[in-house]
Amino acid sequence: MFNFTPAADAASLPKAENYALLAEQAAALLAGESDRTAKAANFAALLFHGLSDLNWLGFYFYDGTELVVGPFQGKPACVRIPLGKGVCGTAASSGQTQVVVDVDAFPGHIACDSESRSEVVVPLRKEGELIGVLDIDSPLVGRFDEEDRVGFERLAGVFLAHW
Repeated sequence: MFNFTPAADAASLPKAENYALLAEQAAALLAGESDRTAKAANFAALLFHGLSDLNWLGFYFYDGTELVVGPFQGKPACVRIPLGKGVCGTAASSGQTQVVVDVDAFPGHIACDSESRSEVVVPLRKEGELIGVLDIDSPLVGRFDEEDRVGFERLAGVFLAHW
């Protein structure tokens, strides 16, 4: 059984250390579980509560046509996102992580939550096939940087290793 032990104060840890701690916790949390929905739900909860200044974190899974909302933490979300549309659809279709400092400056941004001001979206691919995206939103402009991109890509790798 996994027991979540958050860092005393995630904001007090250097980013790289916090991401490393979350990667270790995520691997332990996902190990041995076969249900993909359960894994995605717990993974989203772990990251949402292990990082500061977030207002939404979760998955959109590719159904063969579009992205469909999966397990998440935060307010209700957009249910379906076409490939190539918004930050999520752009990450999914390009295969590139999107780090958006100010969502209002992103052409075609889809505002599911008007409080979101910055965003990171990591495409999820397994054996070359699109599975979906990991989407992280913050109410702060400029919340995410290159170190966050690296950290979220590492975490996505942990998730995919247990897919």
